[in-house]
Amino acid sequence: MEVIPVGARSKMDVNRMVKYMKDFTEVYLQHQDSPVAVREAAILKVQYPFIMGDIEEGDLFAGRLHWPALSFTPQADGNEGGFGYVFNFSKTALLFEDPSLTSSNRRLLLELREFWKNHHSSFKTRQAYPPHIKEGLPGDNWTGESGVAFPLYRIAGTHLNYKKLVQKGIGGLEEEIATRKQHTTSEEKKIFYQSCLDALGCFRDVCLYYEAQAWEKSRMASSAERKRELEEMAVSLGHIASDKPATLREAIQLTFLYCLVSGSQNYGRIDDYLGDFLEEDLNHGILTRESALKLFEGYWRIMIARMAPYDGRAIVGGRGRSNEPAADRLALLAIETAGRVMDILPQLTLRFYRGQNPLLYQRALDVLGKGSTFPMLYNDEVNIPSVQKAMEVPYEEAVDYLPFGCGEYVLYHKSIATPSSVLNLLKCLEVTLHKGIDPLTGKRTGIDLGGVEFRSFDDLWSAYAKKLEYFIDILAEQEEIEYKVAAKEADYLLLGILFDDCLERGKGILNGGARYLGGTMETYGNVNTADSFTAIRYMVYDQQKISLEELVHAMDKDFEGDSQLHRQLLNLPKFGNDEEEADEMARRVHEHVCLYTRNQRNRTGLHHYLVVNINNDANTTLGRFTCASADGRKAFTSMANGNSPMMGMDKKGITAMFNSMLKMDTSIHAGAVQNVKFSKEIFSKYRSKLEALLESYFNHGGAQLMLTVVGKDDLQKAMEHPEQYQHIIVRVGGFSARFVELNKAVQKEILTRTLYA
Repeated sequence: MEVIPVGARSKMDVNRMVKYMKDFTEVYLQHQDSPVAVREAAILKVQYPFIMGDIEEGDLFAGRLHWPALSFTPQADGNEGGFGYVFNFSKTALLFEDPSLTSSNRRLLLELREFWKNHHSSFKTRQAYPPHIKEGLPGDNWTGESGVAFPLYRIAGTHLNYKKLVQKGIGGLEEEIATRKQHTTSEEKKIFYQSCLDALGCFRDVCLYYEAQAWEKSRMASSAERKRELEEMAVSLGHIASDKPATLREAIQLTFLYCLVSGSQNYGRIDDYLGDFLEEDLNHGILTRESALKLFEGYWRIMIARMAPYDGRAIVGGRGRSNEPAADRLALLAIETAGRVMDILPQLTLRFYRGQNPLLYQRALDVLGKGSTFPMLYNDEVNIPSVQKAMEVPYEEAVDYLPFGCGEYVLYHKSIATPSSVLNLLKCLEVTLHKGIDPLTGKRTGIDLGGVEFRSFDDLWSAYAKKLEYFIDILAEQEEIEYKVAAKEADYLLLGILFDDCLERGKGILNGGARYLGGTMETYGNVNTADSFTAIRYMVYDQQKISLEELVHAMDKDFEGDSQLHRQLLNLPKFGNDEEEADEMARRVHEHVCLYTRNQRNRTGLHHYLVVNINNDANTTLGRFTCASADGRKAFTSMANGNSPMMGMDKKGITAMFNSMLKMDTSIHAGAVQNVKFSKEIFSKYRSKLEALLESYFNHGGAQLMLTVVGKDDLQKAMEHPEQYQHIIVRVGGFSARFVELNKAVQKEILTRTLYA
């Protein structure tokens, strides 16, 4: 294990980085013919603790990462993404710009870049596509080019069994794995188990590395209090390196650090696995409520520092927790911490059900009313039976549904459902209206529609449905191929150790170890597509006010010179107003894409494959490559967010909007988000009425809500004077952000959402 001086991590020398990349590559080549688990364990020894960042001033817990240009991880950071063996070309370009890079290392870096260009795991995935998938998915740059569908390269959405981790500790896990290795007669399993032990050894090295660093920093501490904090950190790290945690501090340190090193980006049911530790510490005088709050603020701080805004889910509340009173106590602490810290991470999520301690829900509303976007609200009474039906699993397993990332559902340490694709429904309609040609590129996209004429609305719908189904077919196949390539690349040992049933089966998480290997597909533009179909049916086919050719021509001009037509389209029925004409079409679009996607389980080896209508900021990103639409949306502007109405089109009040949302079937997908913007005045002056409104929504089948609470004019003022509004946090889609840090297009999209005041 290379020992690097304290402080060196934050200013990693470029030549040391190139040496690391060289060592990484040499180990990779040395193990070309080794079992993937053996190669992975050897790579982990090179990577850790080399890429770990320093303990920083104010940290109460250790654990920071500086992802290099070359790494092994299930889910890489940044726009390039990637999984398995990841080579980041943008970061490599920055290394070349460093003036301290030696000439010999410059040549070496060129060689490394040339080698990894054809060996990183994402490249291997695209190479594995058969011709029809390469034709249907010609590009990967979904943020920078026009297209209906794109693949995503990652192994995302793992919620690990942290309860098992805190109950056994590193030593207990090693004992279990060693016993399984001893009793198996399979050489393949023996290799797998030994590799798991080697991976745990790497994790122990990280704990010991930070223990040594904490002791060293304590000797240079800026104050007596800071010295005590660092000494407590060092003792904690030393203890968890050998024994299971005995205190809340140790349990937090162990679980967070394991999550970080494993590459998982979500934290599971924190109240279930930390609640007993809080209770014991309070009962034995180790912590007071105030010192526990300080500890949790430190926990929040280290999760914020990880900067994974599209992930970072920490779940509290809900059915299925083993010691509910202790868990509730921890949940209340977490909710209070979210209100104190007021940041964009972690993505605290409250599950609730009838009969749960009502104080959790009340405290959640208190914090939301102050302007926090957390906790997000998830209704177990709807979600558990919906997940049970959608995934076809027993009730007792559906109880363990957890949202990850932007709101996709998985089963807690039982299932994987990586969102490996994006599908733009509105772009699909646009291409259909242009007889299969993308008007932005002039190229045929997807199946050839031939000389089809849309003489009836049913003709148009059938052509759209056929084209959309073509893309769904290949995206489901793509997900399966991606999993197969990922499985050939690695076993993702640290994930599998805490995932049902990998150790029991002696297999990696993607090699037959995980109980349920599922998949998800992100869809965008659903609501705009429905509203566009409503407009086309009315204007072209029912009332014959305009021909389809004339309407498409007007849209191609972005309604320039057709302001009257544009106004007519905007004034037609829209989803979000409890108008059956629009809502019926929204149901039709929703059920078609969800049911056809769900049926992909019959075409693939996936246990389930489901739509997620979750939305991050992709409604804006994909909108930049989507022309004007028949709902009146202007060209290259944002599309509607998730399952919410098009911005500003919900004109009949909050009850009407909720009624429209409630008409969407929640049992045929793996997550959809509803973003609602309230004024602070509603929370402060009309709290009882607000609670009655939300109660009615949830009682009538509302699955989930994400709330942004702001002053009436705050967002407009923040755009004009950003320096004065650094504190405003908003829910973008499936993630939160400081409003002033968003790009102008996303700011405008949020500003134009209806504010219920």
